[in-house]
Amino acid sequence: MAGVLAFGLAAPAFAFDVPSGQQIDLQEVLVEELGGETWLRFRFIAPQIAEGPEAIGYDLAAPDMEHLCASVALPYMAEHALAGQVIIVSLADRAVDFGAADPDATQYFEAFRAQDDSCIWEGL
Repeated sequence: MAGVLAFGLAAPAFAFDVPSGQQIDLQEVLVEELGGETWLRFRFIAPQIAEGPEAIGYDLAAPDMEHLCASVALPYMAEHALAGQVIIVSLADRAVDFGAADPDATQYFEAFRAQDDSCIWEGL
């Protein structure tokens, strides 16, 4: 996709603790200019959100995304001197190329704005 710049990791390498207790790995970080704003996309792999009887639903995954914004995205932005108006945290049950359709994948997204060293939910 035009206008998207990848930072960080091409493949999962870091596991993160989240409130739901599920296993989450960082897939990649993307920087994109949209409508005069910089969007920072933090894309995570969360296999336990896949459909099935043991799946972690959106209601349990939403606090994970807020946690990842505050504990991963904000420190990453500071470490790499990135400024962005919108932070997108996404969870997918498998690696999906950015912008590609995968009807079998389960994906959750949330948008935040960084304010006073915290993540303010924007809602999508």
